[in-house]
Amino acid sequence: MLPDTPFNRVPREALDPALLPMWDTTQALHGDTTFVEVMGNAPEVAKWYADQFYGQLFHSGRCDRKVLELVRLGLANVHGCAFCNRSDRIAAREAGLSDAEIDTIGDYATGPFDDRQKAALELADVMVLTNAKGSVSPELYARLKRHFSDAELVELGVVMAVLTGMAKFIFAYDLVEKEDYCPLV
Repeated sequence: MLPDTPFNRVPREALDPALLPMWDTTQALHGDTTFVEVMGNAPEVAKWYADQFYGQLFHSGRCDRKVLELVRLGLANVHGCAFCNRSDRIAAREAGLSDAEIDTIGDYATGPFDDRQKAALELADVMVLTNAKGSVSPELYARLKRHFSDAELVELGVVMAVLTGMAKFIFAYDLVEKEDYCPLV
């Protein structure tokens, strides 16, 4: 479903110049720039999201990029964000995930994932918007600790929290195309 936001859309020619590359990339990849144009109402927020969240946290190099892309795509698949699924599949391939991994992410327990990846995806299941009562059990924590330091787990958790929060924001504001199965419409 294509977005139909009630919010003011800032046209490309009126956007903060720093947002023009984001607009161009979004147009080329999705053919819809609603997200960028609504974010154009608060360019400092859009810059924070791109520079601080993605630039300084998500792409910091402290957490394994392959794992980050795997959980990001896993969250997008469950949330049903067509916009995110397109972008995240490309990023997942660039991070080294195979098509077999990408195509079986929804059934990761039996998919071609190692124990580290499965543990990260299980953590994503806890963090996903459709799991309002999700929490990390002692058993899951023990599995995660075999593969991640506490610092990595804090960072992964914050990354997933921001991603799920942004999913709620983009769905509530109707800013992106959704999959037909999206449970949040």
